[in-house]
Amino acid sequence: MNALTMPIADGWTIAKRNTLKIRRSPDLLGSVVMLPIVLVLMFAYVFGSAIEIPGMSYKEFLLPGIFVQAVITAAQVTGYSLTTDLEKGIYDRFRSLPMAPSAVLVGQTASDLLMNLAGLVVMAAMGLIVGWRVHTSPLEAAAGFALLLLFAYAFSWVTATVALALRTPASFNNIATMLSFPLVFVSNAFIDASRLPTPLRVFADWNPISTFTQAARKLFGNTSTAMKTSDAWPMQHAIPASLLWIAFMLIVFIPLATRLYKKTVSA
Repeated sequence: MNALTMPIADGWTIAKRNTLKIRRSPDLLGSVVMLPIVLVLMFAYVFGSAIEIPGMSYKEFLLPGIFVQAVITAAQVTGYSLTTDLEKGIYDRFRSLPMAPSAVLVGQTASDLLMNLAGLVVMAAMGLIVGWRVHTSPLEAAAGFALLLLFAYAFSWVTATVALALRTPASFNNIATMLSFPLVFVSNAFIDASRLPTPLRVFADWNPISTFTQAARKLFGNTSTAMKTSDAWPMQHAIPASLLWIAFMLIVFIPLATRLYKKTVSA
């Protein structure tokens, strides 16, 4: 096995191991699937009656934001799993095996991508039940889900980097919650950001969560000409801006996470 295929084969082995671990830890899978379902029901039927979106149903406006929020939640499993394995000393055991050093991170992010795929399938089914509809072609809809999965994969490298820098589950959970809540809720994921006060509106317009949500809405056709669109570049060009964010996360955080992992396991 050469230097190119060994990390892929070893990474696939780690991915299968992590997938089995998730199956045996229903609390992890529940946080990825159940929380977005609860949010769909709560926002659609509790807050939805009080939130008006010009020219469209709030449920159709809401679901792309729920998809993005679900990706954020699922990606945090990467960091949590890494920190728990670090505490248990599992990576010290991996060091004694003839495997590529990059296989752990490749396998972890790959297994989380599979979990994100399962979560998006559940979310889409739930969305169709509550009234969400796609108004674009099947190719555009497939591109919407592909963009969400690319975002999920890239963001899992971000959480892996943060986890390897913090090293403990408690620290990671605290930091992840502290950072994710403002990003998700000060965005256009659940509300029309144009109604926010000016400082918050500017933050929301340049928030990457808003960019991915807007891109998903365009690809699924969940937009309305009656709704005011921000003049900010990411909102006017949400799809290319999303691809730029994905490229940035992969280029910056893959080598950074790999360097931190090597430093951690060699300490």
